[in-house]
Amino acid sequence: MIKLPDKSTLLPFVAFSFILLLWELLARYSGWSDQVFPGPLKVFVSLWELTADGTLLRHSVASLFRVTVGFYLAILFGIPLGIVLGRSKMTQTFLNPVIQFLRPISPLAWIPLSMLWFGIGDKPAVFLIFLASFFPLAVSTTAAVQSVNPAYFHVAANFNFTRYEVTTKIIIPGMLPAVVTALRITITIAWLVVVAAEMIAVKSGLGYLILDSRNALRMDYVMDGMIVIGLIGLLLDHIMMRLTRIDSLAWASVGQR
Repeated sequence: MIKLPDKSTLLPFVAFSFILLLWELLARYSGWSDQVFPGPLKVFVSLWELTADGTLLRHSVASLFRVTVGFYLAILFGIPLGIVLGRSKMTQTFLNPVIQFLRPISPLAWIPLSMLWFGIGDKPAVFLIFLASFFPLAVSTTAAVQSVNPAYFHVAANFNFTRYEVTTKIIIPGMLPAVVTALRITITIAWLVVVAAEMIAVKSGLGYLILDSRNALRMDYVMDGMIVIGLIGLLLDHIMMRLTRIDSLAWASVGQR
């Protein structure tokens, strides 16, 4: 007996098939030339060309490297700061106005300064990704720590928990669900920012590929870059979802000890 695909597989397939059909119809009957709006076949042929000669791999690796470094730097500084802000009212009173002042400033507004400070290359792009990721993580972690039931801290005080035990057995398990959601959102923001930063501050990466292809009037290459950006973004979200599930189970077991 043939097993039919479940809805989680079938419905996305139908959605993407509809998009491809609409794309083909627009390419044929919109009146735009292939130079302006190439059809799916031309785009997928050029996608194969860029894959075969290693261009896509090279630019994708460059973008992923910058996102990884900037994102992990944001985790390294943003989450511990959020824990401190969530537990210390004095620190929050002191730093929160500064964070709320800097947080609404678009990371792209920092591009001129980052280029002056760090020059051309990976450093300005990493800096922009760090800024884009740092503030959401710090604010989300602060709110998550403050939402932990205060009764848990009273119980910890009665049992003379050390600061390390309070952090590992109460704060981290309690804030983890909210921080997990923040991590998934933040990695998407980081991926958006790196593409924009690469159009200005670097000579490699998917953003640079799109800009260079536009200058060469290769709209099929531009769409290839967009497709790869979407696929990698989808993959990153899936990886973060899987990893955070593992982390949730791990910290839950720690909190029960």
